[in-house]
Amino acid sequence: MGRKKLEIKRIENKSSRQVTFSKRRNGLIEKARQLSVLCDASVALLVVSASGKLYSFSSGDNLVKILDRYGKQHADDLKALDIQSKALNYGSHHELLELVESKLVGSNVNNVSVDTLVQLEEHFETALSVTRAKKTELMLKLVENLKEKEKLLKEENQVLASQMKKNHHVGAEAEMEISPAGQISDNLPVTLPLLI
Repeated sequence: MGRKKLEIKRIENKSSRQVTFSKRRNGLIEKARQLSVLCDASVALLVVSASGKLYSFSSGDNLVKILDRYGKQHADDLKALDIQSKALNYGSHHELLELVESKLVGSNVNNVSVDTLVQLEEHFETALSVTRAKKTELMLKLVENLKEKEKLLKEENQVLASQMKKNHHVGAEAEMEISPAGQISDNLPVTLPLLI
């Protein structure tokens, strides 16, 4: 007798949901263990239940080492995502400048708190980070374009060099048809000057 196909949606019955969670969690941990043994891979698994209870599994290396390695490998990606999210929160550079101007105009300067200045400094640092990231992105695109142009120019150079080689080869063959004594070979048509 085959198993009934379960529709993948939230199980409404709380006790059935807990039983399914427990069985599938154990199955997932077993699959992770098998993957680490069969493929000699470092595997880390974190599962958090609906009640907030944490379950973890790690192969050979301990969980913290695997997570540190993941963090180091993806630090740049995480930093870029953080900068992008901050940029979305702060809006454009123009809006930032308007904000600063409104805080620091005229008589308001003496009433500005330290917290406000720290917040403005953070806004500036974020704007600077976003600007640098955009500049780096544009420079990398420019480098890629220049590499493409270089590749095309090299290919064009090779074509021209092969054409020159071919032309030089044809010219050398024509010179070979003239004998060393300066006599014209039988293969070439002879034109004699007309004597008047």
